Amino acid sequence: MKLMALQLLLWHSVLWTVQEATPLGPASNLPQSFLFKCLEQVRKIQADGVVLQERLCATHNLCHPEELVLLGHSLGISQAPLSSCSSQALQLTGCLRQLHSGLFLYQGFLQALAGISPKLAPTLDMLHLDIADLATNIWQQMEDLGVAPAVQATQGTMPIFTSAFQRRAGGVLVAANLQSFLELAYRVLRYLAEP
Repeated sequence: MKLMALQLLLWHSVLWTVQEATPLGPASNLPQSFLFKCLEQVRKIQADGVVLQERLCATHNLCHPEELVLLGHSLGISQAPLSSCSSQALQLTGCLRQLHSGLFLYQGFLQALAGISPKLAPTLDMLHLDIADLATNIWQQMEDLGVAPAVQATQGTMPIFTSAFQRRAGGVLVAANLQSFLELAYRVLRYLAEP
């Protein structure tokens, strides 16, 4: 039964990835300086995320996030959607909002991981600051375009870890989900930066 549930979750994850990989619509008129700065920030966050994943793997031998999918579901660790960024008709306003909301979600997840390990604290802090900086840049761009919502998104319910293992496993899942989110965000930003 557990194997069937895991297979179903992995199948859903594959479909989500395929859906997100569909071609984008026409490019926007976003400032190149904004796009290039965001691309640079995404690459830095990705590098920090890889460091977090490698340290979790080396220190706690948690190297396979796919093995933790069921636990992540029960803990409430979800993937942030980017459906407005990857449809055939790219919705620029919706895409910027989803990018911002997703970054805000991952900030909350990283806060929930506080105390995971003294060795990982600097990496978590750096990730949190870099994600906050990118989210701020996207919010400012939305304000410049006049499409920022009246109120910023709220983080909603964050996972509560009842054991050290859950916190470490949560760290692996958050890092893996963040990397998937950033890969899609990078692809969208790079597309928008094309002449």
